[in-house]
Amino acid sequence: MKIHEYQGKEILRKFNVPVPEGKVAFTPDEAVNAAKEIGGNLWVVKAQIHAGGRGKGGGVKIAKSLDEVKQLAGELLGMTLITHQTGPEGRLVKRILIEQGVNIDKELYVGITLDRVQSKNVIMVSTEGGVEIEKVAEENPELIIKEAVDPAVGIQGYQARKLAFGLGLEGTQFKNAVKFLTGLYKVYEATDASIAEINPLVVTKEGNVIALDAKINFDDNALYRHPDLVEYRDLDEEEPLEIEASRFNLNYIKLDGNVGCMVNGAGLAMATMDIIKLAGGEPANFLDVGGGANKETVANGFKIILSDPNVKAILINIFGGIVRCDRVAQGVIDAVNEIKVTVPIVVRLEGTNAKEAGELLDKSGLNFEVAVSLEDAAKKVTAVLKN
Repeated sequence: MKIHEYQGKEILRKFNVPVPEGKVAFTPDEAVNAAKEIGGNLWVVKAQIHAGGRGKGGGVKIAKSLDEVKQLAGELLGMTLITHQTGPEGRLVKRILIEQGVNIDKELYVGITLDRVQSKNVIMVSTEGGVEIEKVAEENPELIIKEAVDPAVGIQGYQARKLAFGLGLEGTQFKNAVKFLTGLYKVYEATDASIAEINPLVVTKEGNVIALDAKINFDDNALYRHPDLVEYRDLDEEEPLEIEASRFNLNYIKLDGNVGCMVNGAGLAMATMDIIKLAGGEPANFLDVGGGANKETVANGFKIILSDPNVKAILINIFGGIVRCDRVAQGVIDAVNEIKVTVPIVVRLEGTNAKEAGELLDKSGLNFEVAVSLEDAAKKVTAVLKN
């Protein structure tokens, strides 16, 4: 689950991790009131959407008066902000963050995530803050310093000091960076986050170390432990079909292609998408119906896939391990009869009772293309698109 920057900073505050003073606003008048409460004579007006690159996209502005705050808030609220992470369709800005100006001396980077190879959390820091870290990793990987943290013992003092030294900090800046890194790791661990990224992490001319931005994502599987975090969910920032899929416990992600995919198992779903592309097609979605695929899950999967007008054909790829292929086949037949699927369907069923499943599909009277292998399925689904 993703949250907005201002929500991430609310969480950081609770753990005494330094952030600029700021308030969220939904109207220009609220923005002016927020600026008055914050005080000072310089404010930052920041669009709040679930995407990075807002500054480059024109979503971050500097205001030097209350009139400018109102003017800029009016310009940002209601605009469609396009960044490298939103895609060409962009995102509608419905809320903004008004924040105090900060006397910036240095812009740094810090991020925490899970390294699945080591089975440890890894803290990454870089002196190249305020830019896309992916670009730094590609062009200057030596500028990224990593420290693996054993989750059984947590971050140790020497590790925080090593990272702060790596950032070239001294004196008060160094001490504040050590405290910041330790506090950020505690936030990451306590909230079951999947990523905690501060870009930029700024050092002020006064020696303070502050999170100028905050990107925190959470592990959906752990949200049952954090009902307070679930309240941060903003459905306006999520794809409607993905929200609908979550109601039926389906793992769905919308893509830009025209081949609808229905698969059981995330790994098999990824492989299915890859082989569709190798065959010359474009997957329209990732859809994992899970290990207990039945008539109801298949029917709901069909409805969600067909809600995407770009879908021109469907590939069903089920491996019968826990679930029997003949039950899935009957579920497919029942679902197609029930919801009147009008696009071509290619079915590949392998595993337990695959032979019986093939017989059910053949005798159904429905126009299925039955494939005998994953490669065959991909070729057949791309072929029907050309007819």
